[in-house]
Amino acid sequence: MNEEIKQAIEVLNRGGVILYPTDTIWGIGCDATNAEAVKRVYEIKRRTDSKAMLVLIDSPAKLNYYVKDVPPIAWDLMELTTKPLTIIYDGARNLAENLIAEDGSVGIRVTDEDFSRQLCFRFRKAIVSTSANISGEPAPKNFVDISDDIKRQVDYIVGYRQKEKGAGKASSIIKLGIGGQVKVIRE
Repeated sequence: MNEEIKQAIEVLNRGGVILYPTDTIWGIGCDATNAEAVKRVYEIKRRTDSKAMLVLIDSPAKLNYYVKDVPPIAWDLMELTTKPLTIIYDGARNLAENLIAEDGSVGIRVTDEDFSRQLCFRFRKAIVSTSANISGEPAPKNFVDISDDIKRQVDYIVGYRQKEKGAGKASSIIKLGIGGQVKVIRE
């Protein structure tokens, strides 16, 4: 796993795009602060950049760097959740402009899976994590379900966990608004 992380970081540092396992499903990822890399991910997915993508971080302590004001309820939600949870925050900052939604928000998930957590920790920046599929097509549940088209377009494919068979599932998504508003986007 360590060699895989090292290779993935080299690609991320060069502005490349990786295919990697996360705490939910396999993701297409890049440096979340690099607008050109983010643009490539949109192109690979054939997705308009008006549809925001989420980012992974390895620790709640890093939230304040990417969000101006983290609502107090966010800390409770992260502590109480029993499954992967992406929270959409207003006031995104320190990320590529084309990654931030038109309303200034961004979805962030603190990953608790060993590989993606170590990758984020060692990379020291947020990493884009979007499902490894063409926009509009079903998200792959396992590595074997990822299309060859996606595999050909990324710069590095992580070998770790490729043989796993299980029903990977997307995270729950909650949007936190001003004044403590909570809106469930996906359960």
